[in-house]
Amino acid sequence: MRSVRLLQFALTGLLASFVAKSQAQVPSAFVPGMGTQLEQVGDDFEAEDWKYIPNNPKSSEDIDEQQRLPVGKSANGRWYEGQKRGHPDIVKRVPTPDGGIPGSQGSMLLQSLQTGIPNRPSRTMHQDDFIGNVQNRVGGTIRASQSPSVTTRVYLPPIEDWEPRSGPHFAFRIAIETTIPDPKSNFLTGKMDKNEIYWPGFFIVLESKKQTGKPDDYAYLRIRSDKNGADFRGPQIEVTGWWTLGLSVSADGMVHYYGHPGIEELTREDYITSQYPYGYRCERFRNFFYNVINGDNGQTWSTPWIVDDPKVYVLQGNRTASSPSNRTRR
Repeated sequence: MRSVRLLQFALTGLLASFVAKSQAQVPSAFVPGMGTQLEQVGDDFEAEDWKYIPNNPKSSEDIDEQQRLPVGKSANGRWYEGQKRGHPDIVKRVPTPDGGIPGSQGSMLLQSLQTGIPNRPSRTMHQDDFIGNVQNRVGGTIRASQSPSVTTRVYLPPIEDWEPRSGPHFAFRIAIETTIPDPKSNFLTGKMDKNEIYWPGFFIVLESKKQTGKPDDYAYLRIRSDKNGADFRGPQIEVTGWWTLGLSVSADGMVHYYGHPGIEELTREDYITSQYPYGYRCERFRNFFYNVINGDNGQTWSTPWIVDDPKVYVLQGNRTASSPSNRTRR
């Protein structure tokens, strides 16, 4: 793997910020990738005829309440456009960059120019969603008691190829659910509960020297989130190239974060933190997804992100697809 070492600056306070939020591995923490892989979800991008059908224009419901159906989807049924924000402008199979998983010939490129409303640049940071189709392909959500997890490889290009903008550039996240009291409850209706969806995970963030005025770029993983819903700094990204990231959900509803540079499987040594994001205890796992983020100025493309081999696992029990039935992986 050819990696580019990022220059460092002003570490005082940054490491302390991470350490203050991190902790020794909690008893329920487990390494993502343990247990049984669910073969009916995830992707290896090895099929030479792999393709995505965008069905443009894409959705921008989060901005103007327009879903613009039908949503985009991959031909193999494993991916679909997020109806809230829309898919990346480029979704295609590309040759696996050097240093990838041994034997891998194909990976997936995600890149965007217009992350807001199509053909209406906002000059404000926006993001696109690209969703791994888990819930539909396994016949429902996965219970937290089954201890689900997801892993992925992400290729970080050389820093000079990143969009020259400070802020988040990419994310790898999960959609999970819990039950909370419904705020619409009152003395007439009585106490009611509602299903709450939330989206913890990793953001890849750059502090660009072109905007900070500091001598060096600084990149790091940002964690979403602590018990109060606040993001916090994770490890510094000292090298570009391939990274392996993983998220696991234990039976107690806690989310565990792991990651390291390189393509090797995750181990206990790659532990970053464990959290109850927003103070919630997860009850069900829905999907995983990627975010592509840019400044939406109509001229500057996002950083080109390449991902490979996302996989979903359960530690307890097993899940098989109810619709569609198990079939050859594409």
